[in-house]
Amino acid sequence: MRVLAIGECMAELAPLDRSGEFKIGYAGDTFNTAWYLAQIAPDIEVDYLTAVGDDTISHEMRSFMQTSGINVTHVQEVSGATVGLYLIHLLNGERSFSYWRGQSAAKQLALNSEKLDQAMDQAELIYFSGITLAILDAQSRENLFSALKRARSAGKTIAFDTNLRPRLWASADEMTETIMHAAAQSDIALPSFDDEAEWFGDDSPEATLDRYAQIGVKRIIVKNNDRPVVYLDHDQRGEILVQPAATVVDSTAAGDSFNAGAIAGILQRNSMPAGITDGCRLARFVVQHKGALVQVSDDALEPQSS
Repeated sequence: MRVLAIGECMAELAPLDRSGEFKIGYAGDTFNTAWYLAQIAPDIEVDYLTAVGDDTISHEMRSFMQTSGINVTHVQEVSGATVGLYLIHLLNGERSFSYWRGQSAAKQLALNSEKLDQAMDQAELIYFSGITLAILDAQSRENLFSALKRARSAGKTIAFDTNLRPRLWASADEMTETIMHAAAQSDIALPSFDDEAEWFGDDSPEATLDRYAQIGVKRIIVKNNDRPVVYLDHDQRGEILVQPAATVVDSTAAGDSFNAGAIAGILQRNSMPAGITDGCRLARFVVQHKGALVQVSDDALEPQSS
């Protein structure tokens, strides 16, 4: 069983307790999901498709992926390029971010259609996001869509997290139109209600679910923070209650880790409710710790006492 995640991994500068000192790490929405999937489902082979540079930090990022159990066969190296960077600001426990991604090699991840086809051919499930699409130029975006269409025709499952980030798009209209186009080519959609309400005007999670169902998406999971998760699994609709975390320390990777749990459950147990439950448990564990990538304990997916 093999999953291919597609997107951008960035270098992260996180402040230490001592003023003016930082530690470097690596993170990015689809990469975070791939990382958590490799932690919780060792029987699933996890590949990552991106592009990095040929400098030291790019090589270190690639090594980090490998030591995390992620296959880097489809990590392309771009001569003279480097990776994107973001800086975490902390103020009274709240995090904000500054980004430098204009130079990111990941923008070139979909230039070569043959490489896209080769990577997708080996996977059972292919996972990408709205951020994956946002960083690409028009031609690369079309290359990716065409490759996904070919993969889906060959029987691959396409999973898509809408991950709406308006600052990465030329306009809100371009963002919403592209997101809906991508969702229509996907088998599984993983929207977050807060974003969908803001940018599509949905008045409820059920409205979000209905909008994606109307364009043909057969399996939909609408994340909604610590409120119930609503889902559609072909003809079956349902709702899964969420047990909130006792304390939220850092919600950066809540959605990304949820997606890993959901994908693992769907693939391993062929059950959307089981996947959602695993996703909720993993996200609850992750948000109680600092950082996007949190080492998962053996009991992270076990039921917690109230």
